[in-house]
Amino acid sequence: MNSVVAGITYRAVLGRRRVLLLLLLPLLLIGLAILLRALGSTSEDAAVRLMQVYAVGTMLPLLGLIAGTGTIAPEIDDGTIIHLLSKPISRPVIAVTKFAVAASLLALFAAVPTYVAGYIILGNEAGIAAGFALGALVGGIAYAGVFLFLGVVTRHAVTVGIIYAVVWENLVGGYVQGAKNLSIQQWAQTIAAQVSTSSFFEATVSAGFAVPAVLIVTVGSVLWAGRRLRSVSLAGEE
Repeated sequence: MNSVVAGITYRAVLGRRRVLLLLLLPLLLIGLAILLRALGSTSEDAAVRLMQVYAVGTMLPLLGLIAGTGTIAPEIDDGTIIHLLSKPISRPVIAVTKFAVAASLLALFAAVPTYVAGYIILGNEAGIAAGFALGALVGGIAYAGVFLFLGVVTRHAVTVGIIYAVVWENLVGGYVQGAKNLSIQQWAQTIAAQVSTSSFFEATVSAGFAVPAVLIVTVGSVLWAGRRLRSVSLAGEE
């Protein structure tokens, strides 16, 4: 970790239009929870559906894409990354720092609102709020690593990320059983299921697969991102 790099990255992400999306998506989640509460839809089934479909299925990957790619992709696109790389800071430290920034943003804008939304609907009943908040936290960490890596290796990180999140996770993963094993959303739900006791919620991927997968993908993505940064020359060419 490098505090200077972290500070610069926080200011860059939170000082741009991305912060509006980082706020809008969780506010919509909380708004939906308040609406369900007002309409009397406070069943476990309604809470689980909101958490699965919107919190983990829609909001989390989009926030992961915004935070993960936003910490480094714009700097590579506009060439300002060269100024950072010219400093006596190792590439792996830069990658780890930017990953930590992205992960912390997802903890704040994804995990916390997920708990708040679940609590608004059901309180702490059946561990739904806490379970999905933990799932969002762990899933957010994995997304931070993967989308940071995409931001380093391709100038089309947002496009590739959307294809993964929308096409692979929601479309292919929704119909092909084996594809769910390669879905961060499903890993997040597996983590949530370890806490939640709701009979309306059952994970489709085993914890024995999901936990190692999160660790391998996250660590591997960050390490690979740091390695790729070493190939970026001070002339701005790879």
